[in-house]
Amino acid sequence: MSTKYKATIPGKAYFITITTVNWVDLFTRLDQKMVLVNALNYCAEHKGLEVHGYCIMPSHIHILCRAKDDDLLANVVRDFKKYTAKKSIETILNGRESRREWLLEMFEKSCAHLKRNQTFKVWQNGYHAVRIESEKFVRQKLNYIHNNPVVDKIVEHPWEYIFSSARNYADMEGLVKVHCLRLARISNQRQP
Repeated sequence: MSTKYKATIPGKAYFITITTVNWVDLFTRLDQKMVLVNALNYCAEHKGLEVHGYCIMPSHIHILCRAKDDDLLANVVRDFKKYTAKKSIETILNGRESRREWLLEMFEKSCAHLKRNQTFKVWQNGYHAVRIESEKFVRQKLNYIHNNPVVDKIVEHPWEYIFSSARNYADMEGLVKVHCLRLARISNQRQP
């Protein structure tokens, strides 16, 4: 298995993107977004995940993070993906979802070629991870993820999007416990 774009160095921070199969817009409803929020908070509390930034978009999630105490971040990401896939399917099956049949069909087709006994596949194989090497890179990635909802016209200002760490960096209450990095000014902070 290739280690390119994987979080393989213990204790190091990474910019990670995890994407749904076929870029399916799964995270459009509150209950689906809360699956990811709750999983991030669980991993922070019980698996040593230290979140420095995140943004939940309809088909993917960006996370700027590291595993504390030299835990391997790859293991935390693996568990996060496995758990959130299962919970997302449960939410589709048990919640109010007008696209239920279509979503289940998409996720079922995505694993039809797999040899292991699997009914649904929510996430693409692997994930994209880039190791954090500099403060400039951190600022660039935080600005990028915080401005995703602005670019997509979901909100006018980054801190208005509740499913992002932009709120934490703007000294507002966020949904996920974020370890804000004390960097030179980040461009998405609220102006006085």
